[in-house]
Amino acid sequence: MRKILITGAGGYIGSVAADLFLKSGYQVVGLDNFQTGYKEPLELLKNKYKGQFEYYEIDLKNDLSEIFKKETNISAVIHYAASCLVDESVRDPGKYFLNNVAVTSNLLSAMDKFNIKNIIFSSTCAAYGEAKYYPIDEKHPLNPTTPYGASKKMAEEVIQWYAKLKNFNYMILRYFNVCGAAEDGSIGDSKKPSTLLVQNAVRGALGIEKFYLTCPEVDTPDKTPIRDYIDVVDLNTAHLKALEYLISTGKSEIINLGTGAGNSVLEVVNQVKKLTGIEIPIEKANTRQGDDAKKIADISKAEKILGWKPSKTIEDSVKSLLVWYKSHPNGWKE
Repeated sequence: MRKILITGAGGYIGSVAADLFLKSGYQVVGLDNFQTGYKEPLELLKNKYKGQFEYYEIDLKNDLSEIFKKETNISAVIHYAASCLVDESVRDPGKYFLNNVAVTSNLLSAMDKFNIKNIIFSSTCAAYGEAKYYPIDEKHPLNPTTPYGASKKMAEEVIQWYAKLKNFNYMILRYFNVCGAAEDGSIGDSKKPSTLLVQNAVRGALGIEKFYLTCPEVDTPDKTPIRDYIDVVDLNTAHLKALEYLISTGKSEIINLGTGAGNSVLEVVNQVKKLTGIEIPIEKANTRQGDDAKKIADISKAEKILGWKPSKTIEDSVKSLLVWYKSHPNGWKE
């Protein structure tokens, strides 16, 4: 049984990932400092996959030697842990350069020390900045417009230096907008407040929390930003395929993960209304900083290299979120 290490395993994407990798027969070691992640999904997985999963509470800024001494024979690290709020990065850039760049450097240094040379990195379309053309492919210039996007671009560069100087192999996966929950609704997004549109629209429809429109007015048909929304299970299935590709070929790649299609903010809200039959009262709130008009992924490289295509629609994501939020209206902290 192949062993992998997942950072940020208690977070939204990381916990759904851990479940998927365990289900696929991997042995998984999870790391999280639980500042924004949760122990509850990891306890759930520990009980569900007895003997196959272990997790540790540790801050990735610290010395990681004890973890790697204890957990031997790790084939690869999947690095999800990051600070990821665009508007917060504008207010507090230092936090993002510390948590996203310095932490990645510390992790790579520890991996090198223990001769673990495969890394899969959660990056972001924010590294591209404002789109020069659509859909955005991997050759699009990198010109981030926020400290969040800049910090992820820098982390990518650190990884590429380790590949060049230390014989690391990497898959850098640039996410577009993530939504949805585990297929059975057992694991989902627990952040409060969430900055993710589909999650917030579902919470608004279920009356868990008021829905606020925080996007700026932009140059699109309905004046709200258009984004490419990818389901969290599809996203992590791509990580699974990326890991298999990396281990079998040893070839490093940078790949976009999205759907290749876009929806505006109001289109998503209307889809949630349609599926729930509930009118969502919309109130305007403070406009979020750092949003641009349109971002849609070119995903042809993911299809060609990984043999991966998204299988879920916004409707599927909304349905899984309805199951998740009905059973966990307050997330993991009941």
